Amino acid sequence: MMANLYLGLVHYPIYNKNMQVIATAVTNFDIHDISRTARTYDVKKYFLIHPLEVQAEIIKRITDYWQHGYGKTYNPDRSNALERVTYTSSIESAIAAVTEIEGKAPVTITTDARTYPNTVTYGFVRKLLHSGDKPLLLLFGTGFGMEQETMNSFDYVLEPVYGPCDYNHLCVRSAAAIILDRLAGEAWWEK
Repeated sequence: MMANLYLGLVHYPIYNKNMQVIATAVTNFDIHDISRTARTYDVKKYFLIHPLEVQAEIIKRITDYWQHGYGKTYNPDRSNALERVTYTSSIESAIAAVTEIEGKAPVTITTDARTYPNTVTYGFVRKLLHSGDKPLLLLFGTGFGMEQETMNSFDYVLEPVYGPCDYNHLCVRSAAAIILDRLAGEAWWEK
């Protein structure tokens, strides 16, 4: 039995390139592309996490169009993927939502281009997924990464994504796809 997997895209508290804490903007690409990846890998819910009401309105307009408007009939596949998108104002509210759905708090795992004392491997997280004991909430940061105090609050940090060289600055949409594929595990496509 596999544990349920949830995703979150965190827009605050995020560092900018000057290491100041900011809220980043929600992008149309992040909504569409990550929701389609989440649907492909059977993620239960994809939380867009942002504290500003103006950004919540943007998310609502985009998702409503594809879930209830003309977009639903125009492209049912996109509508199906966007059904998993949920807006929430904070990481804590995403954790509370998963806890309410599942009846138990999720294991919180985030991503970063750096390593931390609680950094774990893909194999470790695959074992958590396959144990089925607790749901997992996998969080991706935007900008130049999540604020340090927030990073310290997670159960685990997933090891960075590296290719064949030492460059490591993927866009979040690519990172989400690569990470979900790595977590899918042993040749799932051959089953």
